[in-house]
Amino acid sequence: MTTSSSGRNRYGKGGLTEGVEGLLVSPSAERNKAPILDAIRARLPASGVVVEIASGTGQHIVHFARELPGLIWQPTDADDELRAAAGERIRLAALSNVRAPLRLDVLAPDWPLAEADAIVCINMLHVAPWSATQGLMKGAARVLRPGARLFIYGAFKRGDRHCAPSNEAFDASLRERNPEWGVRDLDDVERCAEQHGVVLVEIVEMPANNLTLIFERKA
Repeated sequence: MTTSSSGRNRYGKGGLTEGVEGLLVSPSAERNKAPILDAIRARLPASGVVVEIASGTGQHIVHFARELPGLIWQPTDADDELRAAAGERIRLAALSNVRAPLRLDVLAPDWPLAEADAIVCINMLHVAPWSATQGLMKGAARVLRPGARLFIYGAFKRGDRHCAPSNEAFDASLRERNPEWGVRDLDDVERCAEQHGVVLVEIVEMPANNLTLIFERKA
């Protein structure tokens, strides 16, 4: 993944600050890590490997791993700087159930892992081209066993309508930064998933007009 003038990388992980011990910090990740875990905790497998796509600074995965030590957590990101930042956060957290970050671009035809017991993807779809959603669904279909789940968190339109004026303004700001970005419509995401044998089974309403979408790999 290459760096561009439109954001920290081509999937728009800008807005980062420097926190304690020089670690990169995403304010939004700090705000939403606990609500997201609350939404997915009971829906994750009891054991196995959970892969996070586009882990960014590693704030989510370190929080999840600390709270759910029975799972093995695999961070990934295509951006070299963010992988290094996540790796340093993981090292300082001294958690034995988090693996070293892997370089993974959802647009790649092959991912650097053969299987996963669950996949988590947070705030990526709207700061990436539509092809990234397609790549995510293709990859999830390859690596998830039947019945395993894909969790996607973010802002979405429903019936091609924004859920709140703030989401509409957010969408406009994204498209101004990059015409290929934008808040995705839930129906489009669901159809894309079904084309690859991944079905939407649950929608969890989240704070700040966001959603957690829970998909399952079909048998």
